[in-house]
Amino acid sequence: MNVSHRPRNRFRRLLFAVLAALLLTPLTVLSGASPAAADTSRFRGFNWAVLGDNFVEGPLVLDRLSQSDSYDTVRAKADAIYADMAATMGADTVRLPVNTHTVGTAWWNAYRGTIDAATARGFKVILAYWEDGAASGGRITDMNAFNAMWNTVTAQYGSNSLVHFEPMNEPHGYSATEWTNIAAAWINARPSIPKGRILIGGTGFSQDAKPICADARLNGTLVSFHHYAFFYGTKDYAGWVQSVRDQLGSCGSRAVLTEFGAPMNDGRDYANAASTDNFVRYLRAVTDVAREQRMGSTYWPAIGGKPGSIGYDWYSMFSASGSGTAIDLAIRNPSGADRIRHAWGEDIGGGQTTDVVNRLSAKCVDVVGGSTADGAEVIQYDCHGRVNQQWTLRPSGGGYVQLVSAASGKCLDISGASTADGARAIQWTCGSGTNQQWQVRDAGGGYVQLVARHSGKCLDVIGSGTANGVRLQQAACTGASNQHWTL
Repeated sequence: MNVSHRPRNRFRRLLFAVLAALLLTPLTVLSGASPAAADTSRFRGFNWAVLGDNFVEGPLVLDRLSQSDSYDTVRAKADAIYADMAATMGADTVRLPVNTHTVGTAWWNAYRGTIDAATARGFKVILAYWEDGAASGGRITDMNAFNAMWNTVTAQYGSNSLVHFEPMNEPHGYSATEWTNIAAAWINARPSIPKGRILIGGTGFSQDAKPICADARLNGTLVSFHHYAFFYGTKDYAGWVQSVRDQLGSCGSRAVLTEFGAPMNDGRDYANAASTDNFVRYLRAVTDVAREQRMGSTYWPAIGGKPGSIGYDWYSMFSASGSGTAIDLAIRNPSGADRIRHAWGEDIGGGQTTDVVNRLSAKCVDVVGGSTADGAEVIQYDCHGRVNQQWTLRPSGGGYVQLVSAASGKCLDISGASTADGARAIQWTCGSGTNQQWQVRDAGGGYVQLVARHSGKCLDVIGSGTANGVRLQQAACTGASNQHWTL
């Protein structure tokens, strides 16, 4: 990353846009991380599920549908739901369940309205097989019925380029070898289906993508990848980032995050990078990695799912109202919705997460060793795009911002609130201290100075060093290039 070769006018425009955003709007995260080479981000959508979940020993009647609905009624209801998904979130994909009790039945003739309404408006559809009842233990109980179902589905939709096929959701009853053999057999039995329209679920609960990418028989397919907080317990933000990356391995370029979710019913603030709430840390991490690797995603669920004791799935993105075919969706948690759109690559809420690059050395502001501890030193290091070099600009009032580490959720801080030259820059739990508040000041030529509110001094590379590991400090603002930064 050589800042001397960057177009200066573009950075001047960026600077003014950032300053305007800081003064006028609240901030949410935009990623500056380096993306993977490939891109599945064309999938931007939701799961539409049965209320009570899709593991049913009977027909799949999705939330807000009735088994007495005709094809036309199903299609009209589906179109109303998709219209609101698109209008509120910019969605263009829906993931729908199929099972052997649905396909080929009288209900299938009506249920197809959910597929046809989607493709008619240009939505992509992912059709995924749910085992026929949770008691099936993550296995296909009747292989003949399974193959007959898929033969019917692919005969009807195989020529539609918008329809994608996921042979099985969460094949957790199989070993990796058993599952990849079944997946390869599914593909071989249907040679007319382009591999790029087939999503093979990761092993286990679709949570381990690596065995799919390791099997040459599955080359060219996409990977259906699931990641939930309840799979893995409690972690800090950096731990969640690593968890997602560990389960993906090198498969991010082929993966679609077909299920992930977090509570949307209780007002959690998913915009708060400093939150210690496990779900907030989880959702921020999984959406950051999805954005970083340009993975498309289908959030679980839009509507439907497990109702628990509140009558609806607490993860559900939307509440649904209205009657008949006049169905309206409303977002339950705007900050959660913003994180989903963030994962899809949108720049929303006027916010920015960015690397911060020194003019003199062309190196990035970095938390040493990726530490998440209070007091960890802030240094410069070769830019690599990982989260310990990503900083969220969060308004703190009066035209100042906090710079919040995406790795730790902690703030760029002048140690001890010192006002002296040479006081070192560290990270510390975010608070209200002015030693954590910075003015982004135009330095000309597309560069900025970062000026500490409490001292009026500039963020500075010690001794104008250009080597990796040189610490940062505050020093009297001189206009020297070791105090100039780009965002």
